[in-house]
Amino acid sequence: MRRAAFIVLAGIALLAATPAVAATKGLGLSSDVVRTALILTLLAVIPSILICMTSFVRIVVVLSMVRHAFGMPETPPNPVLVSLALFLTAFTMAPTLGALNTGAIQPLLSNRITVEQAMANGTAPLRDFMLAQTRDSDIEAIYAIAHATPPERPDQVDILKLAPAFMLNELRVSFTIGFVILLPFLLIDLVVSAILLALGMMMVPPATISLPIKLLMFVLIDGWSLIIQGVLGSFK
Repeated sequence: MRRAAFIVLAGIALLAATPAVAATKGLGLSSDVVRTALILTLLAVIPSILICMTSFVRIVVVLSMVRHAFGMPETPPNPVLVSLALFLTAFTMAPTLGALNTGAIQPLLSNRITVEQAMANGTAPLRDFMLAQTRDSDIEAIYAIAHATPPERPDQVDILKLAPAFMLNELRVSFTIGFVILLPFLLIDLVVSAILLALGMMMVPPATISLPIKLLMFVLIDGWSLIIQGVLGSFK
């Protein structure tokens, strides 16, 4: 947190110094300062962008629900799940990130476009991806909360209102997938509990018996592969 705060403050300081630099040393150096400030600021907000505007939310929530369905809230550990979610996010977002790199990052670094053009070019691929996943009702709900009129065209949707609408949709879809995943595990727990009750083994925790059964069935059906295919296939 301290490092992120320092980067943001450095970016703000450089942006604040830009007019003075432009007045004393010319527009070329001013453009370099603005570019440097933009890069430093992006380094601080990239984690938020990764969470809010990509497929990371849906993937990591579903993976977390899988381990809770087993009754093992710490296995697999968080670093493993987050790393897997990051790689799957990079795989899913490859076309969008490629368009962003081609249309905004590389031209900006090579001084072919201005900072404003880079911001516009970089926002377009993310906007298209989020609009493809987000329902109109979610966007209308966010605009209603903001007491604003929904735009007539998709390209007029404010990115600051599209991001929370996109996250609402991602949470809805991930919980729907999680419900489907939890049902078979719940059925196994109920069957094991009924058998133990019928045998009079009421002092034996059902999780002690059901956990190995759930693990065995999950491995036999290649559960991780099925879940990943289902999650990645849910993106439009």
